[in-house]
Amino acid sequence: MTALNLYTMIVNVANITKELETAGMRLEIGGDFVAYRRLRNAQADRAPLYPMFDVSSSYVDAGNAFWVCGFNDKDELVHTQAIRRLDMASETLGEHINSHRHKYITPNSTPDPDRTFYSQPPALDRITGQVCYHGEFWLKGGDGGHRSQGFTALLSRVVFELALKIWAPDYVFGFVPMPLAFKGIPVRYGYTHCEPGTWIGPDKQITAEEALVWMGRSDIVQFLDTQPMALSHERRIPDRRELMNKMSVVA
Repeated sequence: MTALNLYTMIVNVANITKELETAGMRLEIGGDFVAYRRLRNAQADRAPLYPMFDVSSSYVDAGNAFWVCGFNDKDELVHTQAIRRLDMASETLGEHINSHRHKYITPNSTPDPDRTFYSQPPALDRITGQVCYHGEFWLKGGDGGHRSQGFTALLSRVVFELALKIWAPDYVFGFVPMPLAFKGIPVRYGYTHCEPGTWIGPDKQITAEEALVWMGRSDIVQFLDTQPMALSHERRIPDRRELMNKMSVVA
């Protein structure tokens, strides 16, 4: 990492952080996954913490992972995401997931995790080397939340900027439920590849449908080289009164 690259990353993350703070979200970044587990367990309305980022299930700490949390002006948790580095120098992603599937299966989605497997995406046999798993992405909606306001792309940039400079991964991957993949959510995250996949249970039944989303290092660099759209420039959807006024003017 050159001094210029490090300085560029610092400036980029600082600008995003400032943009988010102006819009009402304060970020915290950390590597204490005991503290992260405590934050997640306090969210009764969310699915349980994924095992890959749970200190009670995985060896995860500041040496191989970090988390990003966002808080609103009431100090309420409104955003989470986490990323961890995985050494796959001697195996493919498909082999890795097969060996560690318990840590990737959505909690309570299958009657028997021991006999549930992920299949189909061609990239499973291609992704190898230094690989990062990106997960736990959540953004609160409704009152006090920030969905549909342009936050997603900026928040994912923070993680990719830091991961690229800390670990220089060969690949980054994650899982997205198929209904969200069909809506184009992976593109908002910045992912350039999205491959449909299924979790197959013990009786050959489909227990979950999740797309494998991934990027190579060059994809990450290209994504970060593009200028993000500022939140203040996001297209605002007019409310019903504005639409009626416009219709009256046209009439």
